[in-house]
Amino acid sequence: MAEVKDIEKLFETDGYLRSHEHEIRRRHGVLQDWLNRINQGEGGLEQFSQGYKYYGLHFQPDNSVIAREWAPGARDVYLTGDFNNWHWESHPFKKLDFGKWELHLPPNADGSPAIKHLSEIKVIIRNHSGQLLDRLSPWAKYVVQPPKSANQGVNYKQYVWEPPSYERYQRQHPRPAKPKSLRIYECHVGIASQEPRVGSYDEFADRIVPRIKRQGYNCIQVMAIMEHAYYASFGYQVTSFYAASSRYGNPEQLKRMIDVAHSHGLYVLLDVVHSHASKNVQDGLNQFDGTNSCFFHDGARGEHSLWDSRLFNYVEYEVLRFLLSNLRWWHDEYNFDGYRFDGVTSMLYHSRGIGEGFSGDYNEYFGLNVDTDALNYLGLANHLLHTLDPETITIAEDVSGMPTLCRPVSEGGIGFDYRLGMAIPDKWIELLKEQSDDEWNMGNVVHTLTNRRWMENTVAYAESHDQALVGDKTIAFWLMDKEMYTHMSTLSDSSLIIDRGLSLHKMIRLITHSLGGEAYLNFMGNEFGHPEWLDFPRVGNNDSYHYARRQWNLVDDELLKYKYLNEFDRAMNELEERYGWLHSGPAYVSWKHEGDKIIAFERAGLVFVFNFHPQRSFTGYRVGTNWAGTYQAVLSSDDPLFGGHNRIDANCNHRSNPEGYAGRSNFIEVYAPSRTAVIYARVSD
Repeated sequence: MAEVKDIEKLFETDGYLRSHEHEIRRRHGVLQDWLNRINQGEGGLEQFSQGYKYYGLHFQPDNSVIAREWAPGARDVYLTGDFNNWHWESHPFKKLDFGKWELHLPPNADGSPAIKHLSEIKVIIRNHSGQLLDRLSPWAKYVVQPPKSANQGVNYKQYVWEPPSYERYQRQHPRPAKPKSLRIYECHVGIASQEPRVGSYDEFADRIVPRIKRQGYNCIQVMAIMEHAYYASFGYQVTSFYAASSRYGNPEQLKRMIDVAHSHGLYVLLDVVHSHASKNVQDGLNQFDGTNSCFFHDGARGEHSLWDSRLFNYVEYEVLRFLLSNLRWWHDEYNFDGYRFDGVTSMLYHSRGIGEGFSGDYNEYFGLNVDTDALNYLGLANHLLHTLDPETITIAEDVSGMPTLCRPVSEGGIGFDYRLGMAIPDKWIELLKEQSDDEWNMGNVVHTLTNRRWMENTVAYAESHDQALVGDKTIAFWLMDKEMYTHMSTLSDSSLIIDRGLSLHKMIRLITHSLGGEAYLNFMGNEFGHPEWLDFPRVGNNDSYHYARRQWNLVDDELLKYKYLNEFDRAMNELEERYGWLHSGPAYVSWKHEGDKIIAFERAGLVFVFNFHPQRSFTGYRVGTNWAGTYQAVLSSDDPLFGGHNRIDANCNHRSNPEGYAGRSNFIEVYAPSRTAVIYARVSD
């Protein structure tokens, strides 16, 4: 069995894993075998993960150009473009070993390069049937869809991105320190515009980044950056893995956007899709070399039937180089600080259907149930990223609850820093859709929020982009629906629906933030209860951008109640920054009363009290605490600043009583109004 340096730490964290020790060691052995192979063949992962310096187009000091591609199934490979008047076969590549191809283009007679910045090029593949196929290079840095007015079709075109030095963006700001408490703002550049059109990198940097900073977030997770031909795919059908989406601007503008975010103290995470790839042949990787394999498995194993996409062959040497280098590329070239890996559950269990759950039986996570090739890739990716840059953050989109996913590779784990708490938003939507307020089970709510693996960090969130998509509803819309069109004005008649909606929106987000994990995530606009849904322009909606934007005017209008939710979100984040409950260890839940609908817990020296009861308020309500002293309310969802009814006196002192209560050594007595959340801090001993 393979030697795993710190495996005993893994078993100290979870003793039930010892019965799977053999497989954990075997998995780690496979990873180590790959590292040994890469060390022998490439001189180490450092060199192997810089494939973008070998493949693609490279300008030399003498202005000659070298082009290289990996096309193992091709009979011949050519380069064409405006540099040779689109003669497809005039510039053939030379065939090298292992499916590699190379072309040298000498400089022009005047010493200038044969191919220039913004030249249009294509790779031409001759398959084994003799057919010539035009393709975009998998290593393309900049691809653009022609405007409709050009009448040049819809296929993307590859343009050489080699700007002169004076046009290249120069970083002006250092990367901020890695946050101890991660408060993530999930966002999309294209829909960040208020106008019905695609937003830009520059607009996001200048208009949206300051908003995010003001709200108290310290990290942005940017979606749909890797180029995707189909805008409505939300970036999940990637076609060009090395190209920053040209819908929003050019590569230098993306670099500026990240630099501006860094200047505001924001970490920047890239939503990376290595779980699958678009089936698109003309714009994507599919059938690049004229065969059905190349980057993917052939046959059924290479198809994801539910997503209608292709599945990577993670045991192919050059595919691993392509994917690992891709992670390195976004870090080194653009200065991203980390990644959210999309579709991790699908990578590991792609034979399962959507909605097919996991029982928690450890046998589901080992043996033939798991795609160990994909698991090995994820381990290699995390090992690479954390070795090159220990400050890198990686997050797994995982619903399975797989043990070891967020434990270090040195322990036999997969190495992620966090996983998404995907059961939490599902629970909130279930409650809002299927149960009346008085049917909510407090024990079940607490269980959902606290049911996570010990010592494996979780990103808690009440809702993300998934819940905002057309066909579903945001929490705000589930709560208030059509009343949002008529009663969100501060001048309008009072509405019980709006009052309930504002109250529960705040409570749901605060209890998720404070009890649900070791990091928190919010999707752009949901912090202020953005109405309606997201729907990208497509044939089914007449290519409308009406729902593919964010209506910032709603929260900026002082006469609308959206400002209340926005201010509460800001106060919640600022209080977390002050007390650091996300990185302080799990909460101790001392009280969950079904009749009273009250949940109370302690975390980071604070006492949290939530009264979900739709009618009843309680005076002199006892709440246990292990910390003796005098307490005051430091955040109340009932504050008028947040649209509340001002039923909590922030100046009121609550002196602890040394009598034991609810399993704690002390208690305080508080007023707990209905549908209100209050956080108490100790102000003196």
